[in-house]
Amino acid sequence: MIILAATPIGNLGDASRRLIEVLENAEVVVAEDTRTTGRLLQALQISNRPRLIALHDHNEKQKAAELAALALESDVVVMSDAGMPAISDPGYGLVAAAVAQGVTVTAVPGPSAVIMALAISGLPTDRFTFEGFLSRRPGERRSSLRALAAEPRTMVFFESPSRLASSLADMGEAFGDDRRIAVCRELTKFYEEVRRGSASELAAWAEGGVKGEIVVVVEGAPRREASPEDALAQVQELVASGIRLKEATAEVAGLTGLSARDLYQAALAARKP
Repeated sequence: MIILAATPIGNLGDASRRLIEVLENAEVVVAEDTRTTGRLLQALQISNRPRLIALHDHNEKQKAAELAALALESDVVVMSDAGMPAISDPGYGLVAAAVAQGVTVTAVPGPSAVIMALAISGLPTDRFTFEGFLSRRPGERRSSLRALAAEPRTMVFFESPSRLASSLADMGEAFGDDRRIAVCRELTKFYEEVRRGSASELAAWAEGGVKGEIVVVVEGAPRREASPEDALAQVQELVASGIRLKEATAEVAGLTGLSARDLYQAALAARKP
């Protein structure tokens, strides 16, 4: 089978007993960086010496089918440099290939920067969306953020220290400066820090220079007050733009708090001559 193994995101003490047991018995370990994984095995005092195979962004497409076939014969442990493989890290292509070949896929759960940042942000946790890394290109980044301006769920992003200030400024422009934001830095490490504030406040802080691994958590858009008539008009506008009726009613319901079922029925009734 394929075993996705979550590794510590900074603090070695977060390595689970199950992770150590899996590594002690592993014959094959597929690693994002074999050097990093080798150092982790040493730090965890793993006496086992599994075969290490590199799997990264540049070779996953070519190696996925081959590694999935290997997993038909023996267990293959998959590790990224930190956290859960396949989440903004190599692994998705391999999992897809394994599923296509009928290979069992399981995981050893563990530390997650996404979930930890969300939990300690002080922002709503009942519904959220993970957006990964924003584009390095300013135009594409701003376009992506504008498309998320009406997103009602809490949003979680990864960002590099060098782009943090500019991304926060772009968030202020796209979302407005009244959204609550939490910047979580170096989670589980000695210099762990959480900064909370508006986009402009945090962008000014980040201009001074920030180091480490960064997760940004952003408050979702507030629900807009709308009458049933206005909401129906929004649904009809979305449908006219090419969105399916069911998806359009779900989106407008999320933004307004009105019933998606009622909006759907109203839209169908409005179609009748």
